[in-house]
Amino acid sequence: MKLLAVCGMGIGTSIILKMNAEKALERLGVDGEVEVADIGSARGAAVTADVVLTSSELAEELGDVPADVVVVDSFVDVDEITGKLSATLQARG
Repeated sequence: MKLLAVCGMGIGTSIILKMNAEKALERLGVDGEVEVADIGSARGAAVTADVVLTSSELAEELGDVPADVVVVDSFVDVDEITGKLSATLQARG
């Protein structure tokens, strides 16, 4: 599974989100790879991703992408990320 962590500049907060998404995947027992991107390159990167993790503001800017977009309220809350990823994975089947 490939996840994409997106923030406005592609550094800083996306690295925090990446690290916590990796922890969430580990908790869920899911093998996956998490990459980071800024909003400018996110649309292109989302083409090869299964799931995009980002804020609500940036989710609107992403527009229509083939990946599932998961809005994360707190990039540092591993429990929130785990719960939202779990629900998305269950919905994907």
